[in-house]
Parts: sequence; structure tokens; C-alpha cells
Amino acid sequence: MVVPVIASNAGVGKFKGTVAPEGGSSLAVRLIAFACVIAMLYFGRAFFVTLISAIIITFILQPFVLGFMSWKLPRSIASFLVCSMFVMLVYFAGLGLATQASGLVDDLPGYGQRVGELVDGAADKLADLERSMSQLMPKRLQEQRTPQAEVPKKGRRVRVPVTPPPVDPNAPAPVQEVRIKQERSPLLTFLYDRIETIYSVALMASFVPFLVYFMLSWSDHIQRAFLSLFSGPNQAVAAKSMEGVAHMARAYMAGNFVLGVILAILSTIFFMFLQLPYPLLVGPLSGFLSLVPYIGLPLALAPPVLSALPVYGKLGGYLVIAAGVGTLHLFALNLLYPKIVGARVHLNPLAVTVALMFWGLIWGGVGLVLAVPIVAGLKAVCDNVAAWKPYGKLLGD
Repeated sequence: MVVPVIASNAGVGKFKGTVAPEGGSSLAVRLIAFACVIAMLYFGRAFFVTLISAIIITFILQPFVLGFMSWKLPRSIASFLVCSMFVMLVYFAGLGLATQASGLVDDLPGYGQRVGELVDGAADKLADLERSMSQLMPKRLQEQRTPQAEVPKKGRRVRVPVTPPPVDPNAPAPVQEVRIKQERSPLLTFLYDRIETIYSVALMASFVPFLVYFMLSWSDHIQRAFLSLFSGPNQAVAAKSMEGVAHMARAYMAGNFVLGVILAILSTIFFMFLQLPYPLLVGPLSGFLSLVPYIGLPLALAPPVLSALPVYGKLGGYLVIAAGVGTLHLFALNLLYPKIVGARVHLNPLAVTVALMFWGLIWGGVGLVLAVPIVAGLKAVCDNVAAWKPYGKLLGD
């Protein structure tokens, strides 16, 4: 009876010695979970972009709702009034831009002709440059073989044109069916090719006002339900983290909006001085596009350059536009941005660059716009959770 017991103990000891360490499996699980999160963010980008945009707008409009509630209005009515005012503001701003854009659509043929002339001129200059460069080459490299006429080989079939039979003048003329192909404008062709993307974006955007209204009117209930998921000291940490995220998003978006308005006004005045077409459309577009991190300057240059095509025929006019837009961009980036936006976010340039690369890769152009507020919100959470404070210091300045 002793031998089986010893054997079993030896077997147990051998079995315990061969157990795989848990660290490798835990790392593999984390990597798989991270890959699943990345895939979910990529394939569900329309949903997440809509939801995050609605949350950011809710944080921005929350103080206005509290202001109406101070007049003894119920939260539901105050939320409805604020959302209605926000929708009307967006509608009138879009109406003004659409009025300017309608004239631009009518002038698209002229813009197309002007672009064709510029392309032909550039092609002629390249041809002249090529000829001048070829003259500098040695003569033996300039000699070209004279193309020889193609002689049909033996046994090769050659098509011989056949003379049609004479037509009887008394015979009735044959009826030919003529199909008229209606050509679409380049703008309509562009919209038609991307109708599915435009429809999905419009569908998701239509949910934003309703999401914002429900988040504002049910904010007390949502906050209580969210905090009920935590207990003890963690509940206070969660409440402080929510307030930090709201403050960070509100400060970032409000600062960018103020800076965009300043750039839009200055750009519009500058373009009016240059007598560019549609300054009320080009100025705001250039001003707000200048706020896109790292690629704001080329984006801000695109609207005025396109608007100047039928006006300026020489390079000097475009250099003046580039100098003016570049000066405004550098003025806003170096002087206004640190005081209006940067002092409220406290993110280091490396974290901002990595965030722009990541969210731009996952969500495209919208990711470039939402990258900084997302990372700023994560930093606000890390700053309020004791175990995550080193990560907040890593993201901070």
C-alpha cells in the first residue's frame, strides 16, 4: 500500500513541475483582446464616431442647459430649447455656405476650363524643359532611330477596304436610331460614385441631434446609473473622472471654436482685400481647416487657391495667398493656440503625434479631428485614478 502512495505523490510532483507559466497565456489574451478592440473600432467607426461626436456636443451644451434650468425650467424643456437653438444655428450656417456654394457650382465649367489651361501650360513648359535638357546631352544620345514602315509578313492577312455599292437615289433613306448620351457634371459624377458613403454618413449624422437631446435630458439618470456600477471610494473617483473628461472636452472644443472663429474672420477680411470670389465661403473653410493638426496649412491653402483660379493667371497672386494664409496659420499656432487651447489640454507633442497617427489610420480624416479630445479625455481619467496616474504623466506635458 505504501508504493502506490509514493508513486502518486511522485506523479503529482511531476505534474506540478510541468505546468506552463501563466504569464505567457495572460499576455496572449491581452494581445488578442487588443486586436479585437482595434478591429471593433475600425469596422464600427461610423457608430463610434457618431457616439463620440454626440458625447462631445453634449459636454459643450451642458452649461447652457444648466443656465436654462436656473430659470426654474424642467431639464427636458431646457434640453429641448438648447438642442433647437443648436440645430437652428447649424442650419443657418449651412444655409449661408450653401448660398455661396450654389454660385460656385454654376461657375464649375469656368473652373474646369481654367484648370485645363493650367495643365496644358504646365505640359508645354515640361516639354520645353525636356527639349532644352536633350540639347545638353551628347549628340550620340540625341540620335534616334527613324521609324520604319511596317511591311506585312508572308502569309499575313491584310484587310483591304471594300468600296460600298452605289446608293439608289430613289430609295428611302434608312432610319437610324440616335441615342443621346447625357453627360453628368464632375460634381454629380463624384457624388454618384460615393452615394453609399454619403448616405451612411448622412444616416449617422441624423442620429446626433436625438442622441444629444436624450443625453442632456437624461443626464442625471445616466450619471446615477453609471456611478452605481462602482462602490465605496471608487464611486467618488468615477464621478471625478467624469467631471474631468467633461471639463477637458468642453475646454478643448470651446477653445478650438473661438480660435476657428478668429481665423475665419481674419481670413475672410484678407480674401475680400484680395477680391477673391466667394470670400464668405472660402474664409470660414480656410480658417477652420487650419485647425486640423499637422496638415492644417495645406488644407487651409486649398479653398483660396481654388477660388483664385479664374482671377489670377500668374504665380505672384498665388504666392501672396500662400504668404497670407501661412502667416495667419503660424500666428494662430504659435501665439493663440497655446493660450486658448494648449493651456487647457496639457498633452505633450509626442502623445498628440502618436494619437493622430493611430486615430487617423483607424478613422481617416474624422480621426484626425477627434484624436486630441479622445486622448485628452483618457488623460483626464488617468489623472483621477491612482493606479493609472503614471500613464497620465506619460501623456501630459
